Amino acid sequence: LTNVAIVRLKSHGIRFEIACYKNKVLNWREGIEKDLQEVIQTDTVFTNVSKAIIAKEKDLQLAFGTVNLEDICRKILKDGDLQVSDKEREVHMEGLFRDIIQIVVERC
Repeated sequence: LTNVAIVRLKSHGIRFEIACYKNKVLNWREGIEKDLQEVIQTDTVFTNVSKAIIAKEKDLQLAFGTVNLEDICRKILKDGDLQVSDKEREVHMEGLFRDIIQIVVERC
């Protein structure tokens, strides 16, 4: 799981996860990447990626109204939460803090 980004979406009390490439998820959300197969590592929808527990078809039908894995993956990518590590979050927050300080300095 070193190069895996997990995108999670909770629907109808069930957590659904897909394994993706981290940079590709960001590119897909920005509209740069169009090919879904380049974004996801596998078109399997899981309830827990790290334990390889695959979501049941009845749960997929209940939550998404379909069992078409491509449509479900698109929905999870669009609306789901991208898992971010502590270090990545820290780097992002530092950058955001610096940007805010720069704006304050320019205006004072």
